[in-house]
Amino acid sequence: MLLIPLVLGLLPGFAWLVFYLGEDPHPEPKRLILLTFTAGIAFGFFTIIIEQGFNALTGALGIAEFSAASLLGLAAIEECMKFAAAHFSVAKSPVLQDPIDAMIYMVVAAMGFATLENIGALTSVVTAAGHGALISKIFETLSLRFVGATLLHSLASAIVGYHWALGIARRKIPHYLIPGIVEASILHAIFNYLILSYEDVAYSVIFLLVIGFFVLNDFEKLKAPVAAS
Repeated sequence: MLLIPLVLGLLPGFAWLVFYLGEDPHPEPKRLILLTFTAGIAFGFFTIIIEQGFNALTGALGIAEFSAASLLGLAAIEECMKFAAAHFSVAKSPVLQDPIDAMIYMVVAAMGFATLENIGALTSVVTAAGHGALISKIFETLSLRFVGATLLHSLASAIVGYHWALGIARRKIPHYLIPGIVEASILHAIFNYLILSYEDVAYSVIFLLVIGFFVLNDFEKLKAPVAAS
């Protein structure tokens, strides 16, 4: 039975991965795609440990679990870890040449990260749901993860990747990367706030669609030379 979440948990991430890879005019090596995706999963495990420590620390300091500080801190941890996964996989690789490559590999790492979350969410559903409601619960969870958290991770990491690309092109990586991580973390935290505050997921989906418009625009910018911009 636990094979179900393992297999189905791959679907949302793979679907978005196919979409984003279609934005790359020069296909990336499959070996590096697999490495980066796997690194996203692996760094996701480390993230769980770090977030547990963060929650313990904020609790000891009297910071409420779902306060703005808590949500922003957790979002920043995840954005930094997804960047670490992509950086670990491709930063020293000669294939990281075109500016758009940094954005692509950030999304690949994010989809590995999100896949781990999706498998965890589906495992909880399979474990808790009754046999009669299992199929509907799985479909509901997959649908919400596809247009919700999985899409969020891809967009937030694409933003980080865009700033990383600018930093590489202009040889000022920290100057561009740090604001990118901050921006992605804030958007990530806002999404989590919307999910926690409103039962209607329409608010969070609309929020992601707006972000998606700007991210696609960033992809178009990186298809042209940016070093002289």
